[in-house]
Amino acid sequence: MRTVILSSLIALSSALMPSAAMANHHEEAKESAIAAAVAAPTRSEKNVARDVYRHPTETLEFLGVKADQTVLEFSPGGGWYSEILGPLLADDGTFYAAAFAGRYYEYFEKKMADNPGAFGNVELISWPVADDSVTPGSVDTILTFRNIHNLVMGDTAASSFALFFKLLKSGGTLGVIDHRLPEDRDSALEKSSGYLKVSTVKKLAEDAGFVLEAQSEINANPKDTADWEKGVWTLPPALRNGETDREKYLAIGESDRMTLRFRKPAE
Repeated sequence: MRTVILSSLIALSSALMPSAAMANHHEEAKESAIAAAVAAPTRSEKNVARDVYRHPTETLEFLGVKADQTVLEFSPGGGWYSEILGPLLADDGTFYAAAFAGRYYEYFEKKMADNPGAFGNVELISWPVADDSVTPGSVDTILTFRNIHNLVMGDTAASSFALFFKLLKSGGTLGVIDHRLPEDRDSALEKSSGYLKVSTVKKLAEDAGFVLEAQSEINANPKDTADWEKGVWTLPPALRNGETDREKYLAIGESDRMTLRFRKPAE
């Protein structure tokens, strides 16, 4: 009997091994695809120099971004993350960059023209997104990097989160990275400092229907005290004080940031 049981266990183990190996292979492939995009030769040297602060490989892995997804980057700015998402999604995915109409749209449009090939097959669209630009319920992942504070300062955060929810598929992901204000600070600072409380972002998302799935300290910076006279723009890359105490702020580095992964509940 012991021999029969042992033989059965060996057979079962052998049957499971290919599945486990396959799962590991897929996980390694996902990670290598992101790492390869971060290492893309089309990225600017200036942007690569900021990897030490922004941890793009770890951040995109935590947010669950995959090369075959439909991804929308909200307010891409100068395209720091777009230079990574473009190569990552170029072959098997779909990549939308949603910029505010007007000068922000025109700025990114010029970046695309000046750097052909840097952003892959990106489709630049205007924000707020119209249904004929992106079909509601068709996006796997929406990413926003250091933008929610602008929405809060402009009183447009609630409507933007509602649109995020509308565009995402059932079970889709919303990834938020932003400058973090300690919870014990005066909430009025959120209107002027560029920093936000995690509780503020969480409420905005939950009011729109999202569920906070996970948060990470990948982009934390304990050196940032978040109490600068000129707000978060005191720190690099903005360095609002110019040459005054420049080395001090460079030694601190970029801001302390929250990294949040929200989920649109599956229907």
